[in-house]
Amino acid sequence: MVYRFRVILDAEEDVFRDIEILQESTLEDLHNSIVQSFGFDGTEMASFYLSDEEWNQGEEISQFDMGGEVRLMNETSLESILDEKNRKIIYVYDFLNMWTFLIELGEIAEIEEGRDYPNLMFVHGQLPDSAPDKEFIAEDDDTVVDDDLDIDDYDNLSFDENWN
Repeated sequence: MVYRFRVILDAEEDVFRDIEILQESTLEDLHNSIVQSFGFDGTEMASFYLSDEEWNQGEEISQFDMGGEVRLMNETSLESILDEKNRKIIYVYDFLNMWTFLIELGEIAEIEEGRDYPNLMFVHGQLPDSAPDKEFIAEDDDTVVDDDLDIDDYDNLSFDENWN
């Protein structure tokens, strides 16, 4: 079977790619397809994250083994995490710039004879020169933000001198 994905840049402008790839392919294969289809050079680190229907970020599936209990892209098949009910994942490329993509499994189709996979089916929009800004919002409504805080003014920060 073939998984057909829409890979959408999380930005105001519509920028997306439709990619089809074999269901037994790994997340590393999908990562490589995304990098190529958006024109990245592939030198930056990336991760996938499982997601629910509301695009809430779940478990990380990492590109490299950084220690710990994280699953790896090259060991995780698409069919092991995606199906008719679980259709959404999040992809982050380049952790300094945080290129964030929302990926949705649009269709599970039959393999077409004579077609090479992965296959870039459709391209819409151009990648901007820089990653879209992200607005990070605290989930705790009781969070107090000190707008007058100057983090470069070390002498007046309110922690004990011997904090370490």
